[in-house]
Amino acid sequence: MTIRVLLADDQALLRGAFRLLIDAEEDMEVVGEAADGREAVELARATRPDVVLMDIRMPGTDGLGATAEICGDEALSGTRVLILTTFEIDEYVAQALRAGAGGFLGKGADPKELLAAVRTVAAGEALLSPAATRAVIDQFLAQPEPASAASTSERLSVLTAREREVMSMAATGLTNEDIAERMFVSPFTVRTHVHRAMSKLDARDRAQLVAIAYQTGLVPPGRPN
Repeated sequence: MTIRVLLADDQALLRGAFRLLIDAEEDMEVVGEAADGREAVELARATRPDVVLMDIRMPGTDGLGATAEICGDEALSGTRVLILTTFEIDEYVAQALRAGAGGFLGKGADPKELLAAVRTVAAGEALLSPAATRAVIDQFLAQPEPASAASTSERLSVLTAREREVMSMAATGLTNEDIAERMFVSPFTVRTHVHRAMSKLDARDRAQLVAIAYQTGLVPPGRPN
């Protein structure tokens, strides 16, 4: 299956470099280029890409606003947003995750990392390293949701004990393989638990599942791996 990618960056030279890199891959193709957030939203609705490679700082509607619109559009439920940022860990990244972004990548990443990131996000996985996950969550996402303890408990009650366990470990940035090793099960079993938890909690991807784990208090801020 070919991964269809939309590029959103106000630097034409950078977009051109990304296009050359992505189009050279057999399993990827660039379906459009946007110079600002508004154009990114319009092109996303017109082309229905699998992944939007989104810069945060753009004129007019920025990447944060565009991400919120794309992730909030039911017609684009199959589109994932991969945020590009100069700083891997900052408040903008946290806001993007709240808006529904599937992950983020520093602009200093090498070509192999960029291509791997696109494939990861296209597969519905979160692109969050353990260190980055904890830093972002601890600083910006760990505030409990404005709801009573009872309603928070009720939200998580739809999960089985096993799903809660897997979700809590995923929230610390562990991969499916890491979790499988700790639980003495197969990575496929872990993936099944993760996807069931996402479905039950209406999380569009793993990144949102991580945020929910902290916001509901399932995992306390600062918990070590």
